[in-house]
Amino acid sequence: MNIECTRFRVKQRKTERVTEWLAFLNDHMEDVLVTLEGEKMFIETIFREFLEGEEYLYWYSVQGTGGTAVEESNHWIDKKHLEYWDECIDETYRPVDLQAEVVMIPKKVKAAMV
Repeated sequence: MNIECTRFRVKQRKTERVTEWLAFLNDHMEDVLVTLEGEKMFIETIFREFLEGEEYLYWYSVQGTGGTAVEESNHWIDKKHLEYWDECIDETYRPVDLQAEVVMIPKKVKAAMV
């Protein structure tokens, strides 16, 4: 199982598009959830932060091993998601992986994830 929380910086002047992107994901959640199965993604959450004049998105995920990468997906929702990513995420900023210090998952939940 892979547990991650990573910070990505949003490109300047892309706040409106990020708002549209996040609304798109929420509005199409049924299709989003279908794609998570192939990725063996148990939990994926996007957080948003504005800090000192910069905008950041944080991806928190709990993923099983052996899943398909989103970049390999042929599903229309993933293609659209990656279009937003390319437009909005600042590739000049090195993503920051936060260190998990404590993982609290009840045994029965963890057993269901395997």
